Amino acid sequence: MSTILECNGLTKKYGGKTALDHIDLCLESGRIIGLLGPNGSGKSTLIKLINSLLSPSEGELRISGHRPGLETKKIVSYLPERSYLDENQKVSDYISYFRDFYDDFDTDRALDMLKRLNIDPGQRIKTLSKGTQEKVQLVLVMSRRARLYCLDEPIAGVDPAARDYILATIINNYSEDATILISTHLISDVENILDEVVFIRDGQICLQAQVDEVRINQGKSIDSLFREVFKC
Repeated sequence: MSTILECNGLTKKYGGKTALDHIDLCLESGRIIGLLGPNGSGKSTLIKLINSLLSPSEGELRISGHRPGLETKKIVSYLPERSYLDENQKVSDYISYFRDFYDDFDTDRALDMLKRLNIDPGQRIKTLSKGTQEKVQLVLVMSRRARLYCLDEPIAGVDPAARDYILATIINNYSEDATILISTHLISDVENILDEVVFIRDGQICLQAQVDEVRINQGKSIDSLFREVFKC
C-alpha cells in the first residue's frame, strides 16, 4: 500500500485558539478510516486543510506527495458537512456540472445511485427534504473515481432506514486503491465498515489503530472505546 495522506507537525491557529496542534499522521491507500472525536476536536479543520479550504499555520500536509491545491483537487472528492446546493437548480444540473468539471466523474454511476434512492434527476433542489439533499451530495461525491474521499458527517441528516444503503453506497463505489476518510459522531452506525480509526481530541491525535486490533486486544467495540476515551 502507498501513502495517500501525510501530515508532519500540522498546526492550524485561529487568532489565539489552536484548532490543530502539531499533528503527525500517515494514512495508507485502500482503507476506510474513521476520523472520530467530540465537537470542536479539530476534525472539520483537518478535512478543510486537506481540501485547501484553509492553509496551515505551521507544518506540512501532503496528498499523494502534493501540497493541497489544484493537483490534489483532481484526486480528492469532498463531502462537506453543510449543503452547498443551489435550491433553484435541478439535480440533473449538478450531474452536468460535475461531469464538466471533473474528468473522473461517472455519470452512469450517479444516475444509477439516484434511481436506487428514488430521486428524480428532474427535481429541483428546493423540492427535496434536507435528508434527500444530503443524499444527492453523497451521490455526486461518490460518483467520482477519486483516490481520497473526505466525508464530513455523511449520514448525520438522513433517517436510520437510509443509513444502511448510504453506507453500502460508500463501500461499493470506490476503488480498492482509494481511501475514504469519514468524520462522524454516529460511530455505532459506521464502525462495521471501518478498517482503521483515528481519535482526535483538542487538536491532537490521541489514537490511531486498526479496528480489528482494537477488538482483539481490548475486547471492545470502537463505540465502547470512544465512550471510554472521551467519557461520553
